[in-house]
Amino acid sequence: MVTRRFMIAALAALATPAIARPALAAPSEWDAWDAQVTPENFDPGSTNPWGLHPRFLPVRVKANPGLNPGDVHVDAVARYLYHIQGDGTAMRYGVAIGRDGLYQPGVYSIRRKAKWPSWTPTDQMIAREPDKYARWRSGMAPGPDNALGSRALYLYIGNRDSHLRIHGTPAPRSIGTRASSGCVRMVMPHINQLYDNVDVGVTAYLYPTNGARL
Repeated sequence: MVTRRFMIAALAALATPAIARPALAAPSEWDAWDAQVTPENFDPGSTNPWGLHPRFLPVRVKANPGLNPGDVHVDAVARYLYHIQGDGTAMRYGVAIGRDGLYQPGVYSIRRKAKWPSWTPTDQMIAREPDKYARWRSGMAPGPDNALGSRALYLYIGNRDSHLRIHGTPAPRSIGTRASSGCVRMVMPHINQLYDNVDVGVTAYLYPTNGARL
């Protein structure tokens, strides 16, 4: 039996426009996009079509003693990310960090990884800069122009998503600066390399911009 309440609900549903969500990328698209953002004959330590300062190119360095292999450390002063290796070394990458007042130092857990993710700005981002972010309220589809770029590592505090990410960026010239809304940015071919070597569950340390320890 069709009730009056059912009819009202059905008509309301028809009158409410559906919110378009970004389509997820098919794995078949990933390789093509990776090729698009990776320079020909790419060598992490020397390829630099982005005009980065050479110190921001990936390099293996000696790690500080006592750090756990697999963990990630972000030096907000020098704008470096270190991925600790099991042999006492670390892979070091150049990064961009959050603008003044938006960078959030702390100890996080990498609880999720995603290739070619979609992206949706937070309500706080939209409220703060509506002209920039409101049009993406329903999300931005994956692809080379997506704000999260080619890869994303999702930072959690316990079981709560912090909405902070370590991610690729379509704005590689921002590396070495304070440019983001809080996330840690990397050149896309660089985070592609990091992504393959970071395990879900490791700890990410984002150090304060005054050089203090956590």
